[in-house]
Formats: sequence, structure tokens, C-alpha cells
Amino acid sequence: MGKTKKQTGQTVRNLPLEQDIHNTKFAKSKNRNKIRLRKDDEEQFVDSTLSRKILSAARNQQRELEDTHRQPTKEKPHVNFGDMDTDDSASEPEDNAIDSSFYDNIEINEEDELAIDTFMSKNPLPRRTLADIIMEKITEKHTELDTHFTDAGSLQMQDLDPNVRQMYEGVRDVLKTYRSGKLPKAFKIIPKLKNWEQILYITDPPGWSAAAMYQATRIFASNLKENMAQRFYNLVLLPRVRDDLAEYKRLNFHLYQALRKSLFKPGAFMKGILLPLLESGNCTLREAIIIGSVLAKNSVPILHSSAALLKIAEMDYTGANSIFLRILFDKKYALPYRVVDACVFHFVRFQSDKRDLPVLWHQALLAFVQRYKADISTEQREALLELLKKQNHPVVTPEVRRELQHAKCRDFEDAEPVMDTD
Repeated sequence: MGKTKKQTGQTVRNLPLEQDIHNTKFAKSKNRNKIRLRKDDEEQFVDSTLSRKILSAARNQQRELEDTHRQPTKEKPHVNFGDMDTDDSASEPEDNAIDSSFYDNIEINEEDELAIDTFMSKNPLPRRTLADIIMEKITEKHTELDTHFTDAGSLQMQDLDPNVRQMYEGVRDVLKTYRSGKLPKAFKIIPKLKNWEQILYITDPPGWSAAAMYQATRIFASNLKENMAQRFYNLVLLPRVRDDLAEYKRLNFHLYQALRKSLFKPGAFMKGILLPLLESGNCTLREAIIIGSVLAKNSVPILHSSAALLKIAEMDYTGANSIFLRILFDKKYALPYRVVDACVFHFVRFQSDKRDLPVLWHQALLAFVQRYKADISTEQREALLELLKKQNHPVVTPEVRRELQHAKCRDFEDAEPVMDTD
């Protein structure tokens, strides 16, 4: 019988029989305790007070960056109409992301501006603001008591409670100095009120800061129906944009972002901003370029763009019309033949015009024939070729003629190219 092996951990000295039996049956625990920290325990969380300080510092830094960006630079880039990017697939960034690539300090060539001024209407339409509409309705109410307007697009005048008026006068004081942060809840519910125009008038929109105008545009574009948003754009946003451009010769960054946000309702944008601006007859080159860049850099549904093209083509001509026509042509829509025909007639009617048309007109014509030469008829192509004999530009006209000569018209697919000897 061999010797019994000693168990690991057993001491050499003699132990009592009871303890020896216990050590034989049960394993002896080693005096080593491993302390393992969980990953969650190793991380230290930032308390709410410190989080607020960090966020506040970040907002201050962002505000400083915005102020730096808004300061005019010494060198301003000159705008080349041929370099406009009109990619229709461009998407709008999120609200919280500030994208300055859509906005540049624009320097306008004085010669181009003078050329546009010669085509402005001699009797421009008077500008109407929200204050003008309110005063008219107040006058009507004095002459016709207890009259309420039930049309969704008209103003409803009501006697306001003094407490309500006092509350919105306080909101007015907040919006005058607003820079960032939350808006008063009383202002956010204005789009849901029946007499929202009357309440909005109390807040004095011409006195709002530019940042407040952007936030207001976001709220009204999201909560108003299209016909009501159209009134807000036309009576509040458009006059503010035009006044800012007239006074500072450039557009505030927040107002530019407000124009981009107004495209959330493209129908209201066309009816409330674009068409009234052109119908006024006094749209300047600066206004056309800046507002046109909003259209060029953002996607617009074909239905609204087609309707806008049809209306612009039928308007009395101003130089700004050519800018917007070219921008919409460059989006490469599959336009209905009715719109194409209206655009052809728009250009052909200048055959008997004795004025020297600006280069913008020739550029718009070139953009049209490049995009839609296959959608015109043979008769329309002949009319356009005749037009080039009357309205000629030394650089642009040869390109237009070359495009038309090699065009395959919609009514005669196998037509032979027409060679113009002139």
C-alpha cells in the first residue's frame, strides 16, 4: 500500500481529526478576493449643472461663429451667371445644421444692374404689407359694424381682450431682441388662431430680429395651410427681405435661411414670393439673384415649377424674368407641351422689339433650347431661327443657332437638320 499524497494547501503540522476530515472533504478557500470593476462603474457621469454649462458655452461659440460669418469680408466674389449650380437633387439640410455654403456675399456688376433697370416697369404695383391690410380692415370695421370675414384667406377682425393684447405686446418685446433659444408659447399658437393676422400685427413683424423672422417662418410654414402660408410670405417675409436688401445691399443670413425654409410649401413660395416679386415690375438684379439662388439650390416639385414657368412666360418682360426662367430651365424638368409652347411664344414676341435685350435674355434662350429643343415643333424651330436674325448676341447667338439646327423636333422625328446660311 503506497503512501498517501498530501493535499494541496494542507499544512505539515498535525491537525485534530475533525478538522483533518473537514479539510479532506471540502476545498479550502484561498484568501484572495478579485475586485472587478464593471465598465459602467469606471465611467464618471457629468451632472446636470455641468452639462448646462457645457451646452451654454457651445451655444456661445456657435453664436460667435455666426457673427463672424455675417461680417462683410474685404474681398467679395463676383457672381458669374454661367457658374450657377442647379442640381435638382440637392436636398435641404436639417434645421439644426447651419449650412453657409448656400449663402455668399454677392457683388453686383453696376452695368448689369443698369441694364436691368431699363426694363423695369414705369408704373410698378404698390407694395402691400401686413400693416396696410390691417388698417384697411379696421377702416372697414368702423364703417360696417359686426362684419366678420369667413373666407379662409381673408382677415377676421375681432375685439381683443386687453389681457391678450398685453400678452402679445410682451411677445413683441421678446421678438425684437431674440437671438436664439425657445420662443414664447403664446407665439407658437398664433397659426392656430382664426384671427392670426390681427394677433401677428400686434407683435410688430417689421421690428422682429432676423433670427426671430427665421423661427417664425419655420413655425408658420409647418402649421399653416398653403393659402395662409402664402399670405404670411407675401405680407411679412417678402417685404422684410426686400427692405433688408435695399438698406444693406446684402441679405442677412437668417433671412436667407428663412427663404429656404419657406420652400417647405413650394406652392405658397411661388404665389407669395416669386410671382408677386416679378409682377411688381421693380425687381432688382440683386433681389433676383439672391432669391433665385434659393430656387437653384433646392428641389422644387415639377407641378409648381411648371405653373411658375407658365405665369412668368406670360408676364410683361423685365430683366429679372430671364434669371428665374433660366434657373427653372436648368432644373431639366420634363415640362408639358403647353409650358414649352408658352416659353417659345415668350421669346418669339421679342422679334419686333427694338430695344437691346440684356445678355440675361440671350442666356435664358440658350438654356431653353439646350434643354427642350426636342420638345418644340418644326414651326417653332423656324420661328426661333428667324428670331435670331433680329435679336443677336455675338457670343450666345451662334450657340443657340447650332442647337436649333441639330434639333429633332417633336412632330417630325426624321426631319433633316436645317442649315441656316445667315
